[in-house]
Amino acid sequence: MPVFNYTAYDSQQKQKKGKIEASNQQQATERLKEMGLQPISLKEGQAKKPGAKAAGKGKGGSMVLGTPSMKKKKLTEFTRQLATLLHSGLALVRALRTLEKQAKKDVGTRLVVGDLADSVEGGTTFSEALARHPKTFNKLYVNMVRAGEAAGELESSLERLATFMEKAQRIAGRVKSAMAYPIAVLVIAGLITTGLMYWVVPQFAEIFSEMLEGEPLPGLTSFVINASNAIRDHGLIVILSIVALYVLLKMIKRNKHGAYGMDWLLLKTPPISALTVRSSVARLCRTLGTLMNSGVSILQALQIVKETSGNEVVAQATQSVHDSVKEGESMARPMENSGVFPVIVVSMVEVGEETGSLPEMLNRVADVYEEEVDRAVEGLTALLEPIMIVFLAVIVGTIVIAMFMPLVRLIDQLG
Repeated sequence: MPVFNYTAYDSQQKQKKGKIEASNQQQATERLKEMGLQPISLKEGQAKKPGAKAAGKGKGGSMVLGTPSMKKKKLTEFTRQLATLLHSGLALVRALRTLEKQAKKDVGTRLVVGDLADSVEGGTTFSEALARHPKTFNKLYVNMVRAGEAAGELESSLERLATFMEKAQRIAGRVKSAMAYPIAVLVIAGLITTGLMYWVVPQFAEIFSEMLEGEPLPGLTSFVINASNAIRDHGLIVILSIVALYVLLKMIKRNKHGAYGMDWLLLKTPPISALTVRSSVARLCRTLGTLMNSGVSILQALQIVKETSGNEVVAQATQSVHDSVKEGESMARPMENSGVFPVIVVSMVEVGEETGSLPEMLNRVADVYEEEVDRAVEGLTALLEPIMIVFLAVIVGTIVIAMFMPLVRLIDQLG
């Protein structure tokens, strides 16, 4: 009898791996469910996981390397379209086949959707099929679909997911647009400064050495010329230093303690702290409220929120809330003790717990803070524009003044 290697969730939502004997994959899946396990993946012997595909060509000759996946924007479109098709009365497999045919040019999307359809046709539940593509469907997505399947409301769960992802993308887009202007100004300032220091300043330095031979240059001029010489003579070292700094920051971010420190700075450093707090609170409340409305248990929802928070400080605060609820206590007290959540959020959560309307209250908090994120983005953009203009003017102006100071002396001598 064939032996299948499996990865599955137990009743505590912990991953377990092992082997099981069964005549086929469907029988193996049924046996795992009888054991109280929720299969994530099954493979026979050394075979590849059902979602994994070797490097090859999709239809139309497009090359796909490794495991196919969907981009976030495509995933949102897929979720909304699938919910619409299911509401129209189409069976799940037919709806998936329709979306597979629709994704003609997007090979990754077509392969993922095609594999989902194949899995569902083979007797696998939709949530199990989604779990085989962790690069595309995170735990939040899989658990909301699983809850929708259990309640017989898959279309409603997908609609909630689509709405949630659309709002999350809108907030992310707002934040990115706020950061785009200062980044663009910094890039332009860097290019202008590099051009001046690499080509213009050395020409002035030659003029000064010939016309003011033996005379000391002003301190500012000497500083700019020395900086220009350093850039010309050690430009590669400067570039490598910048790259090394970027890599170091990435490594720090991957470390749990380093990530906590960097996220703590974001939460405490004005003026960006206001935007960080508002966006973090909006994301947490929207995710938690959406999960609970879909039928996911509070403990499981908090665990998912912790893993998808994107901020280590918020993640640790969420873990404290999870531990408190697990002990039979309320959410409000550990939220207040964490110092991360504003007082109004804690008060509204406390009211939601007392009235039994916590999911609705969380979604209201999310609505309020998403609007505040919009206002914070507008305020931050309005503040950064003059700061960046002044920053660029100071850099360029300093170089120009440094070059003109010796020229004034030369003009006096010629006069």
